[in-house]
Amino acid sequence: MLLIGEDGAKLGIKPLPQALAIAREAELDLVEVGPGKDDRPPVCRIMDYRRWQYEQQQRRKESRKKATNVVIKEMKYRPKIDIHDYTTKTKKVVQFLGEGHKVKVTIMFRGREMAHPELGRKILDQLAADVNEIAMVESAPRQDGRNMTMVLHPTKKPKPTKKDERPAAPAAATAPAAAPAAPVADAATTEAGGA
Repeated sequence: MLLIGEDGAKLGIKPLPQALAIAREAELDLVEVGPGKDDRPPVCRIMDYRRWQYEQQQRRKESRKKATNVVIKEMKYRPKIDIHDYTTKTKKVVQFLGEGHKVKVTIMFRGREMAHPELGRKILDQLAADVNEIAMVESAPRQDGRNMTMVLHPTKKPKPTKKDERPAAPAAATAPAAAPAAPVADAATTEAGGA
C-alpha cells in the first residue's frame, strides 16, 4: 500500500504490517483514503481519525449556519376587508419582508364572494403596490379553488436582528441639556407677601 504520513508527505509503498507499526509508533490511526485499482496499490494515510471526524463535523455545522433557510409566511385577507384591518395586516407583511421571509398572501372567498374574484385581485394589486419598494411579486395572483394567492419575496437584505445590534447609548448622555427651571415661589411667602 502507498503510505502517506501525518504531514502529507509520501512515505512510499509499504506492506500492511509495517504501515500499522509506523502508525502505532506515532500513536495515530492508519486510514484507507483510496481503494486500490488493478495496477495501483490502495492509498492509506496516518492520521488522528477522531480528530478528523470532529473537524468534518465542525465544517458541516459551519456550512449549516451559513445556509439560508427560506421561510414562507402567510397572511390571509378577505374580499370585504376594512381599511384598518388591511393596514394592520399589511404592516405585518412588511415586517415579514423586512426580516427576509417570503410572504404568501391569500384572499379567502366565501359563498357568493366567489362570483367577484376581481375584488380579491384588486386587494392583491393594492398590496403589491404598497410593498413594491421592499418586495417583488414572485408569483402573480391566481385563483385556486376558493382562494386567490400571490407570493412576494423581499428585494432588500433583511434588517439585523436585535442580537446583532449594539446596545443604545444611555438616555442621559444623548439628551440635550435641559434649560434651568424658573424659581418656584414658596406658597407661604406668596400668601404673606400678598399681591
